Amino acid sequence: MTALPVIVGMGGINAAGRTSFHQGYRRIVLDSLDAKARQETFLGLATLMNLVTLTEGVLKDAQGNTIAESDIEAKFGEEILAGTLIRKIEKNHFDVDATPWQQKMTLTASDEQQIVFETRRRDLPTPVPSAWQVEELTDKKVKVTISADLAIKHDSTRDNPIKAAGQLPTGFEPSAMYNSRYQPRGLQATIFAATDAIRSTGLAWQQVMNSVEPDQIGTYSASVAGQVDDEGFGGLIRARQQGDRVSTKQLALGLNTMSTDFINAYVTGNVGTTFTTSGACATFLYNLRAAVNDIQAGRTRVAIVASVECAITPEIVEGFGNMSALANEEGLKRLDNTDVVDHRRTSRPFGENCGFTIGEGAQVAILMDDALALELGADVLGSVADVFVNADGIKKSITAPGPGNYITMAKSVALANSIVGQEAVQKRSFILAHGSSTPQNRVTESLIYHKVAETFAIDNWKVAAPKAYVGHTIAPASGDQLAMALGVFSHNIMPGITTIDKVADDVYSEHLDIRTEHYQCDAMDIAFINSKGFGGNNATATVLSPAITLKMLAKRHGDEVMAQYQDRHTQVAKAQADYQQQADLGHYELIYRFGDGLINENGIEISEDSMTIPGFDKKVLLSKPNPYQDMF
Repeated sequence: MTALPVIVGMGGINAAGRTSFHQGYRRIVLDSLDAKARQETFLGLATLMNLVTLTEGVLKDAQGNTIAESDIEAKFGEEILAGTLIRKIEKNHFDVDATPWQQKMTLTASDEQQIVFETRRRDLPTPVPSAWQVEELTDKKVKVTISADLAIKHDSTRDNPIKAAGQLPTGFEPSAMYNSRYQPRGLQATIFAATDAIRSTGLAWQQVMNSVEPDQIGTYSASVAGQVDDEGFGGLIRARQQGDRVSTKQLALGLNTMSTDFINAYVTGNVGTTFTTSGACATFLYNLRAAVNDIQAGRTRVAIVASVECAITPEIVEGFGNMSALANEEGLKRLDNTDVVDHRRTSRPFGENCGFTIGEGAQVAILMDDALALELGADVLGSVADVFVNADGIKKSITAPGPGNYITMAKSVALANSIVGQEAVQKRSFILAHGSSTPQNRVTESLIYHKVAETFAIDNWKVAAPKAYVGHTIAPASGDQLAMALGVFSHNIMPGITTIDKVADDVYSEHLDIRTEHYQCDAMDIAFINSKGFGGNNATATVLSPAITLKMLAKRHGDEVMAQYQDRHTQVAKAQADYQQQADLGHYELIYRFGDGLINENGIEISEDSMTIPGFDKKVLLSKPNPYQDMF
């Protein structure tokens, strides 16, 4: 019997806000929410952005004035809207109107005179160029005379042609929420996302840890670029070129494995599976696939699946920009026939577009096998039937699309067909598209959906595209898609692509339902999370709704077990509601266990068939049946 991987919690952060309890999703579909949900969303964003704080049980603004929850939208609504989703890159990243760089210059002496200057001896290059004549002066200074041309680099700035990104909400500072010790922004976001995900489950983490054998918990996470800001690889690479020293932390903290390592070492205390794999834009799905496979095989019972990327730096932006991958000012002006760019609308999946918009974020999903989820009374957000990954074969351009995504999409739909039936797939499934907002993607991805829809007789197949709002976060992009899917399951509001005026003429839309406005939809049964990563990294996940998942659980486990589950779930739901209220009020209490709960290795006891580890209730079982018995 194959275990079903059940999603019991999800947390994180991106340009739309906090992931838990669908805050980020609700920010996207804000105008379609009822009054209560809208007010909750504004409250949660206001505290997240440090516009409002809870002080001695009273909400106050930055000036110390008391403010009612019902008045937040009126007072801060415009600021909250302006400080979320895709917008002009803010100066905490870098100044896009005056981006620093080094201007090359060649100095030639005027009037046939030599170039002469003074400096400290210690500042002379090694070796001293042969054309330089060095004369000793007093106070450890020297006089340098140069009879040849002198090539130098000088600090300068340039007007960056790429000015928009999906940034974390303005004013959100994860570094201030815990002792972040000069950690890279991506790892700060990881700590926030992991805490948000764990607390969203409504379960005490120690209870979860002690419910299974210690090695039956796994963390599956990665970045693509790694940590490329000053505290990570960015500072490591730039340091000597800028005359600075490399720190002791930059190399280690820059690695793309660090989100996995930080969750294990500082949040969960996991001693089970630790796994990192990168697959360009499909990275979150790659790690989800590993977790799903391990749960299905019984190797893992609790999986933390995560991904993070905070790579809005001049170097990364220029790298993608020089590939003609990013939407730039000139292209957007040409599309809109205007001299003024609307930075909110730079990402336009399946519309007339000119490139993607980079984003930053961190997403974490908590999965359990079906038996454990019921045993603990965990909330059921959905389940992952499987994740399919296929490559593109021989390529000319490494970044060009290929046939692999046809395989992943077709397999995903075929699997859903076999699980829930053709009628459910045809009428109650939807796609969370990769939707990168490039001219090539809108054609190639829509053609895949068109052909799959024809094959399975699907008409008006609903398509949503999160990158229109949060940008392309690279590694966690498919995590953004999963978060939106869970929001749709919960609220029955299908996000349209409001950043486009209409679907582009070259999109294969005959069988697709791509709208430019949000709209109410029937309860959905299946979400297909699709990713077309450059390099041939394609992945598609078949995600089942909470309603379908609960039906499957009832069929497998029976009425008595489900009744016991409902009793346990009552307490879990109360704990979830308590955390949601505290999170909306800005009280996150991030989990950061730096050195807290270190395992005394001297206390480890080993026998031939098991191992006891201090701090864990259950033993690690060593004895396993011989899997190759037929070969002996």
